[in-house]
Amino acid sequence: MNKKPELLVTPKDLDAVSRVFAAGADAVIIGEERYGLRLAGEFSRDDIRAAVTIAHEQGKQVYVAMNAIFHNDKVAELADYVAFLKEADVDAIVFGDPAVLMTVRQVAPEMRLHWNTETTATNWYTANYWGKKGAARAVLARELSMDEIVEIKENAEVEIEVQVHGMTCMFQSKRTLIGNYMQFQGKNLTVERRTKDRQLWLYDAEREARYPIFEDENGTHIMSPNDMCIIDELEEMIEAGVDSFKIDGILKETDYLEKVTALYREAIDLCTAVQEQYEDKKEIFLSEAEALQPQNRKLDTGFFFKETVY
Repeated sequence: MNKKPELLVTPKDLDAVSRVFAAGADAVIIGEERYGLRLAGEFSRDDIRAAVTIAHEQGKQVYVAMNAIFHNDKVAELADYVAFLKEADVDAIVFGDPAVLMTVRQVAPEMRLHWNTETTATNWYTANYWGKKGAARAVLARELSMDEIVEIKENAEVEIEVQVHGMTCMFQSKRTLIGNYMQFQGKNLTVERRTKDRQLWLYDAEREARYPIFEDENGTHIMSPNDMCIIDELEEMIEAGVDSFKIDGILKETDYLEKVTALYREAIDLCTAVQEQYEDKKEIFLSEAEALQPQNRKLDTGFFFKETVY
């Protein structure tokens, strides 16, 4: 029997935290927009404390995102937030900026760290470098193929986390590009909201693709036109011992996230227990996942089977 990977989900509120745990998630990533990138929802300090209580009562885990890019004006705030996370007893901090690493060393040296720079975790050498600096886990870039992921896992001295479902970020700018464009058009920016709940899209007529786009404190984010889904191709990564499978719940309703989590829970359990039965059922898993998709959000396999050109 293979080792069972963690099932990690990004819920949008406390109700969603309880529901994805009940559906089979082992851990959640939450946090504040001020410190974390592209979170499914905003969690205040009280919310984080409540989420930790919900999780620890069930033997589950809470990771807090501090993976934004921090300019000098925010660095002084980091120590206070890290001290709070230590006091709240969160299980790990997800970071990309070395300023967070340096702050954790000073304020909470026992705190577990997950290294996530979104796009630059593309090889085991770099993952191991950050492991030596104190990271227990590397979150791999979404642009890697299955073969590359397996090779990294074989050589990594840290845990490896891979996104298996949901949308991914294609572009981020620290600038407020939508706001600048609307200002150029003479729009009233107090009326023209640019946040996630506005549901703005960039439309590419040639590809017939709609790219969700929103603005927040961390700038402008353009998301993928499709959701990745690898529920029918889990066995190779499970055999390789990948430590964590992540479902990204950004711009999704909790009902959807709950059902997808339950589906992956069943698939992971079956694949680790009786792989032949998973092989027989994986087409059903995929068709069930497709049936859950919102309109205009097709499923694809992301970069898992794209050929890498060096």
